[in-house]
Amino acid sequence: MRTSRPARVGQYTALLAYLVFLAFPFLWLVSTAFKPPRELGSLHPTWIPDDPTLANFRQAFDEQPLLHAALNSLLAALAAAVIAVLIATPMAYVVARRRTRLAKAVTGWVVVSQAFPFVLLIIPLFLVLKNLRLINSVLGLVLVYVVWALPFALWMLAGYVRAVPPELEEAAAVDGAGRVRTLVSVTAPLLAPGIVATGLFAFITAWNEFFFALVLLKTPEKQTLPVVLTHFIGAEGVADLGPLAAAAFLATLPSLVVFALIQRRITGGMLTGAVKS
Repeated sequence: MRTSRPARVGQYTALLAYLVFLAFPFLWLVSTAFKPPRELGSLHPTWIPDDPTLANFRQAFDEQPLLHAALNSLLAALAAAVIAVLIATPMAYVVARRRTRLAKAVTGWVVVSQAFPFVLLIIPLFLVLKNLRLINSVLGLVLVYVVWALPFALWMLAGYVRAVPPELEEAAAVDGAGRVRTLVSVTAPLLAPGIVATGLFAFITAWNEFFFALVLLKTPEKQTLPVVLTHFIGAEGVADLGPLAAAAFLATLPSLVVFALIQRRITGGMLTGAVKS
């Protein structure tokens, strides 16, 4: 069916409005990060700073241990992404290849689990980590991130597995390869783009996560970057706006770069999983 010209104009207008809505917070953040104090308190704010400065960035690094917090976030996000992919890959293979009731139940549970709010999960996770003596531990935080990333990683990788022709695996079986060898030698190399995209998505999720890190990490030297950003807000709720914007801008850049690199692969994986071969 062909779309009429007024309908296309309406669609593009709605899309443009949506893009402006999404871009506005980030553009305002960038503008605020480079504004001097007198412009931050102006009654007539402007998009482009009249006198751009890097003082907010220097102040942010002087007031808070941003580099150490960024290192904590990097370690937690990398470990969570690697572990989640290692666990989700064989699980996705089984779910995609074995069309049993159990596999369908697992897929349904994956979808339902995404609706669980953080507050519902934090209490049982806290109790489990307390019994394991992993409260206030980066390792405990990594385990939480792995649990949180697994459902989406499983769902996404299952779509990539379904796109691999089963005939390749059948040919490997004829040559005497078992299931494990077939997965490692035949299927996994073909899943490389999906594995990379899934791992990077898990990395972004862990890098930006705030709630679990706030609850589980107590000492300042173990806190992640999103938690440290809250230190720019005083006890009375008054934010040190310039340094906060500068620090938030730096914290946002890795996510934007990574997502720009993988957004096509993420979309491709979702669509692949939705297409029946």
